[in-house]
Amino acid sequence: MALCFHRESNSSGSNNSGKQQQQMDAGKYVRYTPEQVEALERVYDECPKPTSLRRQQIIRECPILANIEPKQIKVWFQNRRCREKQRKESSHLQTVNRKLSAMNKLLMEENDRLQKQVSHLVYDNGHMRQQLQIVSTTTIDTGCDSIALMSGRQTQQNPIPQLHKKDADGPAGLLIIAEETLAQFLGKATGTAVDWVQMIGMKPGPDSTGLVAVSRNCIGIAARACGLVSLEPTKVAEIYKDRMSWYRDCRCLDVVSIIPTGNGVTIELIYMQTYALTTLAMARDFWTLRYTTFLEDGSLVVCERSLTSTTGGPSGPPDTCFVRGEMLPSGCLVRPCDGGGSTIHIVDHIDLDLLNVPEVLRPLYESSKILAQKMTIAAFRHIRQIAQETNGEIQCNGGRQPAVLRALSQRLCRGFNDAVNGIADDGWSIMESDGADDITIAINPSPSKFLGSQFNTLSMLPTFGGVLCARASMLLQNVPPALLICFLREHRSEWADYGVDVYSAASLKGSPYAVPCTKPGGLPSCQVILPLAQTVEHEESLEVVRLEGHAFSPEDLALPRDMYLLQYAVVPMKRIAVHVLSSFFAPIDETFGDDASILPSGFRVIPLVPKSDGPTATTRTLDLASALEVGHGGARPAGNSVDVNNQNVRSILTIAFQFTFESHYRDSVALMARQYIRSIIGSVQRVAMAIAPSRLSSQMVPKPPDGSPESVILARWISRSYRLHTRKELFQVDSHSGDAVLKQLWHHSDAILCCSVKMNASAVFTFANQAGLDMMETTLVGLQDIMLEKILDEAGRKILLSEFSNIMHRGYAYLAGGVCISSMGRAVSYEQAVVWKVLNDDDSNHCLAFMFVNWYFV
Repeated sequence: MALCFHRESNSSGSNNSGKQQQQMDAGKYVRYTPEQVEALERVYDECPKPTSLRRQQIIRECPILANIEPKQIKVWFQNRRCREKQRKESSHLQTVNRKLSAMNKLLMEENDRLQKQVSHLVYDNGHMRQQLQIVSTTTIDTGCDSIALMSGRQTQQNPIPQLHKKDADGPAGLLIIAEETLAQFLGKATGTAVDWVQMIGMKPGPDSTGLVAVSRNCIGIAARACGLVSLEPTKVAEIYKDRMSWYRDCRCLDVVSIIPTGNGVTIELIYMQTYALTTLAMARDFWTLRYTTFLEDGSLVVCERSLTSTTGGPSGPPDTCFVRGEMLPSGCLVRPCDGGGSTIHIVDHIDLDLLNVPEVLRPLYESSKILAQKMTIAAFRHIRQIAQETNGEIQCNGGRQPAVLRALSQRLCRGFNDAVNGIADDGWSIMESDGADDITIAINPSPSKFLGSQFNTLSMLPTFGGVLCARASMLLQNVPPALLICFLREHRSEWADYGVDVYSAASLKGSPYAVPCTKPGGLPSCQVILPLAQTVEHEESLEVVRLEGHAFSPEDLALPRDMYLLQYAVVPMKRIAVHVLSSFFAPIDETFGDDASILPSGFRVIPLVPKSDGPTATTRTLDLASALEVGHGGARPAGNSVDVNNQNVRSILTIAFQFTFESHYRDSVALMARQYIRSIIGSVQRVAMAIAPSRLSSQMVPKPPDGSPESVILARWISRSYRLHTRKELFQVDSHSGDAVLKQLWHHSDAILCCSVKMNASAVFTFANQAGLDMMETTLVGLQDIMLEKILDEAGRKILLSEFSNIMHRGYAYLAGGVCISSMGRAVSYEQAVVWKVLNDDDSNHCLAFMFVNWYFV
């Protein structure tokens, strides 16, 4: 069939021949034969946008196109690209429509569930009012009976799941337990068996984590997530059951027995061990039954619960290194969606036996939000990450497939957990203390299963001593966890002893047994972070850190070499109330392979947020684990939403550093490790005190950076220059004393930052008020490493350069609103920016001041 395409008119006035002009004016359309269209389609597949020379070449090479002019060929390719774009947009809109329809159905189901929950609560409220009236009008005995009735009603609303004593010797008994588990799990996933509360900071949407809720007033802790993924149910179930691939705290998972019951339905007996989060608690293990089945509507269910000694579980106590945990009915419900994909409901409900946990750490084991982050949300995001990789939505970085990068991050996490827990089954043993109990030294003579093939080679050498780990835990008071982790990750020079780090790196290179006794005179370093991969929510990142200009030994100072670290970090991009934050790293060779040797070290910070507000916490900023106080601090959100006036933020920091050593150098390495960890503790203490909001109260004056004028003088210069240039007051002060001006500037609601006057790549910030530090997510010390060009996007840089001459001439300029980038890589939107020259007492240019008005994180 012949096709018609629109042809552009010739308005260039070129001197074409009369015959060509007549052909072009003969009609509005040019008809192509099917053979011509086929030839053009073949060319389009190779080159969708050919140049003028290429179009002429096409006509010469294809005789069938000889009667087609180059300009007509150009129009055909334009139309073809337009149709391709429309087709892609239509396909995308159809995909989005399917997602929105599925999410709408999910939200309607959630709304029905909430309506039922409201009905239960209304009934309970009326019942309790009735019972209270009975109590007030009857005798004490009658009142006691009514209270008993009320307690019985509450127990019915939140029943304690109990396994009935059944004969579990055969498949029939296990099948009865499995069907009970299925019914109770479905009640939690889609019903009101648990009183769910929406988790703050999690917004539902077709491309988000979906609906996330945590339990309230139930036995143990529970979390629930539901959303959409573009995978078939069987693939989702396969990924979900592979818990070792997404649950970073899972040490091992063994399927002890599989009992098939036909039609794809299976019963599995599983033994699982999980790591402890800190050095101050024991790890957990679980004996569970996992049931995989299909529902009548085609949904696929994977549910699981703990087994007791009477239902097929173990009869003896757990291993000495573990505490037996209980998994109440949990699992994953997967429903197929029209047009492809699935909606999934994930529920985790466990009891971690709080009586075996120090009281100060109990908030970690009674927090449903931590459970949601480490298990429920982790499972959902991992499934969605696999879906995006399967659909080709994630690009490969560093020449490696996403699965390889994910495996490297898992090895870092599990290697760090292995070092923190020091389980005897893995070969760890504790060295004798040097008299102080702040640092624990553990030794493993055999390489860990997470380290890689190179350590297997080293272990064969006769002088190889093994791996030594120095670890400690601290209680942090009134320190924003996210800000602390970001600072430790991005400003390594503030805490690292490069002499130790360099030799740790050298131990993985040509000199595996070099042990420093003193810090060599290494050259100054510059840290460069090279990103490798991020999760779909951009909260977990894998990157390579290059430390420039280091020498691996005093003899190499003339020819310093770069040092490379593979680094994994978890920093929340959303304001979630409780989040486990981490920064792990391991020295690597610049050409590290997929099975590279990895010896992880690093930090983990976990907010201690109890279920309910406790007494006011102690005012100490930092303490060692040996002096941890009993009791809870006040509950408050952690992360970036830090309340400056709140004094009750508490979190636990765990530090673990690993070193290789030669057998006859063991004691020297142990001494070095103790000194190193104690120096890190001192550095972290200084950093924590610097970034603690309580240190920036209205009664304190921030210390200016080196080489800068006093803060009081700089504040007066900023305020006076703004008034001089704009004829407006930056703020109103009751007193014109220097302290009053500084306090007003420091607590100004808009972000005010100062940088050098020169607009070049070396323009760095020298001062910021509290709002400016919050916007940049840094401290006064870390601010000096932030360059102006790094925080502005391309549009902002162009606007600033175009207005720079006006700023120098008039003294100030108003810039349109836009987006800048914080030191953590988060987008910050602002409505307007004001830039003005700051003049000193001699009216000479001192710096430029930027004020970002009405800023907020995007």
